[in-house]
Amino acid sequence: MATYNVHVTIENKPGISDPEGDTILNDLVLKGTHKTVSKIKTAKMLKFTINEKDKKTTQSKIQEICDDLRIYNPMVSKVTIDVFDA
Repeated sequence: MATYNVHVTIENKPGISDPEGDTILNDLVLKGTHKTVSKIKTAKMLKFTINEKDKKTTQSKIQEICDDLRIYNPMVSKVTIDVFDA
């Protein structure tokens, strides 16, 4: 078994409003700083450390955990799972 670090990023699907990102962007605009920034999207990241036999199994196991725990709403959120060697 190998040890892997896994980053699970949960963000809104395109077309779903992101009030937190909009608020941060509006703050930048009101302050007049960083005028080159045109959009900000927020996301939540979970970081796992897991022992599995390979990266493919690791990704499947983490997807299963996310689905079982219902840590995101598949109707409005998209999930990206990135697996790294520890």
